[in-house]
Parts: sequence; C-alpha cells; structure tokens
Amino acid sequence: QPGYTEINFVQGDMFKYIPNADAIMMKCILHDWDDKECIEILKRCKDAVPRDGGKVIIIDIILDVKSEHPYTKMRLSYDLDMMLNTGGKERTEEEWKKLIHDAGYKGYKITEISALQSVIEAYPY
Repeated sequence: QPGYTEINFVQGDMFKYIPNADAIMMKCILHDWDDKECIEILKRCKDAVPRDGGKVIIIDIILDVKSEHPYTKMRLSYDLDMMLNTGGKERTEEEWKKLIHDAGYKGYKITEISALQSVIEAYPY
C-alpha cells in the first residue's frame, strides 16, 4: 500500500487460515459473528502471531448501556443492527473479556478513542 513502508496488507480466509504476522488487526469484524465463530477466529489469530510480542488488535464497539456517553445510543443501535442483519452483536467489556479468555489469550488492554469503536489489544502469550 502506498505510504506504508513497514506494513503489509495480506488477505486470507479467517475461517481457514490466517497468515503469520507480528500483529493482526481486525476492524469491525468480530461484531458480525456469534461467540463460537469469534473464538474460532481469535484462536486462528493466536496461532498466526509470534510468542514474543505478538498481539491481535480488535477495533470494535464496547457497549456500556448505563453510560451517558454521547455515542451510547448509536452503539446500541449498531447492536440491534448486528443482531438483525448478521446474527452477530456488539459486546460489553465483560463479554469481550470472556471471548478473549475463552480463545486462550492471557490478557488484553482497552483504549478508548474518539470514535464509536474502541481499540482492544489482545495478548495471546
């Protein structure tokens, strides 16, 4: 890609094989799938990153229904949209934590950004 000298974009079928990489980034991907499929995808990602310093970067919505954040209503509408159109869903932090743990990851970190989504760094090792 022009302008990115140290980043290579590689396509793959996340249900069959994910090519090896230092890090894997998925933006607005996991909300399309149910928990079982997300765990399968996350396990494949785990197998594709190195044991030393590898991570999976997830950019997706984190729901907090009690929040008074200006984006809360929009995030909830995306949750409804995902349920109706894909069978997926937006997830709370607790749901993300369980998903990441069930896929065998050792930890994660969430960073809020100025967007509907947050950045979740999942550490497999």
